[in-house]
Amino acid sequence: MGQMGEQMKGSQAWASIFRPGSIFRKGYSDSPRNRSYVIMNSVLYHLHPVKVKRHAVKVSYTLCLGGLSFFLFILLTVTGIFLMFFYRPTAAQAWDDIQILQTAVGFGLLVRNMHRWAAHLMVISVFLHMARVFYHGAYKPPREFNWVIGVMLLQFTLLLSFTGYLLPWDQLALWAVTVGTNMMG
Repeated sequence: MGQMGEQMKGSQAWASIFRPGSIFRKGYSDSPRNRSYVIMNSVLYHLHPVKVKRHAVKVSYTLCLGGLSFFLFILLTVTGIFLMFFYRPTAAQAWDDIQILQTAVGFGLLVRNMHRWAAHLMVISVFLHMARVFYHGAYKPPREFNWVIGVMLLQFTLLLSFTGYLLPWDQLALWAVTVGTNMMG
């Protein structure tokens, strides 16, 4: 058991999680300076690294897919909160609430369509972002932990998209449930 633990501690995945400045690192003293160091390493150096290679700043079509995904997530959060005030998730009320939202609520149809299209675009942009990361080899050490988190977020995005697709509880949602459950086994 001890040998397996030492082997795991010597792996690249362990080093990417417990890198210098990480709160998980042994000997971490909880002080304001160390906490700010962790945040600076995690966020600021991701957004604005100290060294940037020439090919990294080349403008391409896939440059801002991560930022676009984040923007769409914020848009989905705001429109989802608005829609939440007019929707009751029961089989008896779901269809009626959607119809009332589209016809009687001011800008209800616009907000619902914004939410729907943002959800579709988010699935596409997250998938394309992950494909770009894979294609450029950004999943390799020392960033494999970021890759694992990204794959988990992609799966979570797909799950939320599927469950959101079911909420109107119309004929399309019924068939989506049927196909989805048949695909799972």
